[in-house]
Amino acid sequence: MRLDNEPTLSQIDDYNGNESPEKRKLVRNIIIGLLVVGAIYAMIRYSFDTPSDYIGTPQNPGITIDRQ
Repeated sequence: MRLDNEPTLSQIDDYNGNESPEKRKLVRNIIIGLLVVGAIYAMIRYSFDTPSDYIGTPQNPGITIDRQ
């Protein structure tokens, strides 16, 4: 079922590799920007990694509370 005002695929400007150069450049810049933001986030996360709150080692597993 197709409505009368609904465009067909051949009427869409971006169909079948007919994108404008501006749109290609915009999509490329967005992808590059997201990669840069992700790299910055990963560097900050790696640099300021906080230690775990876990107290203990595998030999001494930490504080235990015996309930009787």
